[in-house]
Amino acid sequence: MKRALITGITGQDGSYLAELLLGKNYQVYGIIRRSSSFNTGRIDHIYGHSNLELIYGDLTDQSNLVNILCKVNPDEVYNLGGQSHVQVSFQQPCYTVDVNALGTLRLLEAIRIVNSKIKFYQAGSSEMFGGFEHELPQNEDTPFYPQSPYGCAKTFSHLQVINYRESYGIFCCNGILFNHESPRRGETFVTRKITRAATRIKENLQNELYLGDIRVSRDWGFAGDYVEAMWLMLQQNCPDDYVIATGETHTVKELVQFVFDYLKLNWRAHIFVDMPKYCRPNTVSILCGDASKAKYKLKWQPKINFEQLIMTMIEADWKLAKQERLIKESQK
Repeated sequence: MKRALITGITGQDGSYLAELLLGKNYQVYGIIRRSSSFNTGRIDHIYGHSNLELIYGDLTDQSNLVNILCKVNPDEVYNLGGQSHVQVSFQQPCYTVDVNALGTLRLLEAIRIVNSKIKFYQAGSSEMFGGFEHELPQNEDTPFYPQSPYGCAKTFSHLQVINYRESYGIFCCNGILFNHESPRRGETFVTRKITRAATRIKENLQNELYLGDIRVSRDWGFAGDYVEAMWLMLQQNCPDDYVIATGETHTVKELVQFVFDYLKLNWRAHIFVDMPKYCRPNTVSILCGDASKAKYKLKWQPKINFEQLIMTMIEADWKLAKQERLIKESQK
């Protein structure tokens, strides 16, 4: 039985990856940060699985990571942990770099010290391409030009993975993942923010939604598809780096229109743009990925298209909104 260690297991990607690996009969260990409140909602449905164990740990603690690797002795490590919000990275740049950049380095160093045969996956991001917009779609050879502390931190991690691969022969891969969503996406991310608010508007629980620049375009895919690509990378004979994307872009405005049309609502009556509050110091106007390499080498293909993805998110949030309305009515 293979053993896998996942940082960020309580996040969107971590929960889908844990499901995937458990389905493949892995023994799965997940690192969670110590907190006074539970943050395991996304994995509650697999919490009691006999092959799942959660361990307290922190990407800012080198000795802790070494101890965890010694205890778990994993075959594969998936580094999905960190501060994942681009806007927040402008407000907390030092913390973002400590966790997202140095956290990766600490993990790589722990692997080098404990067992250099461990395979390692690093969660990269399309934000590493940032302002390099005149080359579309973006692939593994596109130069990086990050436009945020988050993008800079991910770029550092990407280069350190290559460094450890070439310097120490560690089997480590970078997944350059473009935006990927699901009903498990955090509510502060624009896709989920829109589906959550629109369904609440539909159920008369709120009336307005404020957004930033709705002209920006993103390549949105389904998180469940993307974690399969992560796993495939570590099953190859040789480590490499891969762009994971759909190759299709939509603006935030298109997303809004699709969601509100699905719910038979007039989006113009409820959406308000607040540029000063929601716009970043640097705004990346478009990101679009070319996953040809992954399709050829990994035999990977996205299974869920944009419309299917957003409809799934709408239906999940509409169910939540209806439950919320019933609770509110029962309290009157």
